[in-house]
Amino acid sequence: MSDHFDGRRFFNPGAEPGMGLLQVFRWLVGRRPTAWPRWVEDAPQPPPAPPPPGGLALTFVNHSTFLLRLPGLAVLTDPIWSDRASPVPWAGPRRARRPGLAFGDLPPVGLVLLSHNHYDHLNLPTLRRLRDAWGPVIVAGLGHKAFLARHGLRRVVELDWWQSYRHESGLEVTMTPAQHFSGRGPFDADRMLWGGFALRGPAGAVFFAGDTDYAGHFAEVRRRLGPPDLALLPIGAYEPRWFMRGPHVSPAEAVQAHLDLGARLSVGMHFGTFRLTDEGIDEPARALRQALGERGVGGGEFRVLGFGETLTLPGAAPAVDGPGG
Repeated sequence: MSDHFDGRRFFNPGAEPGMGLLQVFRWLVGRRPTAWPRWVEDAPQPPPAPPPPGGLALTFVNHSTFLLRLPGLAVLTDPIWSDRASPVPWAGPRRARRPGLAFGDLPPVGLVLLSHNHYDHLNLPTLRRLRDAWGPVIVAGLGHKAFLARHGLRRVVELDWWQSYRHESGLEVTMTPAQHFSGRGPFDADRMLWGGFALRGPAGAVFFAGDTDYAGHFAEVRRRLGPPDLALLPIGAYEPRWFMRGPHVSPAEAVQAHLDLGARLSVGMHFGTFRLTDEGIDEPARALRQALGERGVGGGEFRVLGFGETLTLPGAAPAVDGPGG
C-alpha cells in the first residue's frame, strides 16, 4: 500500500480518474483524424558518431526508442523494432517509417529501460532479440518482473518511484513518477507501474520521461535529483485534448515540463512512427516550434532529431542547482 498503489492496482495520486469505455467509444465514433502517409522514406543518416571522451551520444531510433551511449555502456529506452505496436502481427498500429537505426547496427546493449507495458513501449519480440544478442539488464516498474519472466526475460530489475539501481558500469538509475496508466489486455489494467527514469553518471544526468500527462512530478524530479543535462520528453499522441489530456502531454505542455525540469537540453520523442491518435504525422514538431516561440525558449534548447540522427554532448558541467536546490 502506498500513495500510488491500493493493494491491487496502481494509480496517479491527486489525478482525476481516467477515461472509461464510454469516453473511448465516443472518441472512436466521433474521431476525425488527420491522414497519415502510408510510408515515409527518411533520408539516410550517417553511422552514429561515438560519444566524446567523458560525454554521451544519443541516437533517435523511432517513437520513444533512443540509443544512449555512455562511457562503458549502451542503453536503449522502450525499444521497438517490430512492424506493429500490437499484440498480433496482422493488426494494430503499423509503423509509417523504418527504424532510424537497423537492429544489426546496434552496439552491444547492456541496459534497457522500460517506462510501462503498453505495446508501443514494451515490445516482446524486440526484447527477445536483445536477450539473445547481449542479455542486457531490463529495468522496469513494479509488477513487470513476473510478466517478463513468463516470456523468457529473466534479467529484470523492478523499481518503485524514487527507488534506484546501480548498474555494474556505475550508472545510477532512479525510477521517477509519471502520470499515465498501464495494461495490455482487458483484465490487467494498472497492475504494472509506469514511470520515467533519471540516469546519473560521469557523463552527466539524463531524464527519460516515458509516457505522461503534465503534472507536478517534473518539478519534483528537479527538486529531488537536480536539473538534467538532457531530457527526453514526449511531444506526440495528444489529440483530441479532451480525451488525451489524461495520459499524454501536448507539445506546449512538454515545453513547460522542460522549464520545470530546468533541463539544459530537451529532445522530443513519441511521434511520427505509429498513428495512435488524431494529430498529423508532422504536427507535433510544428506545434512544438510554435510553443517554443510563444514561451521565448530557443530552438537549440529543445530539439527534434531526425530519425537515425545522433547528438553528441560533452561531459556535463557542474550543476547550477542540485537536490533540494
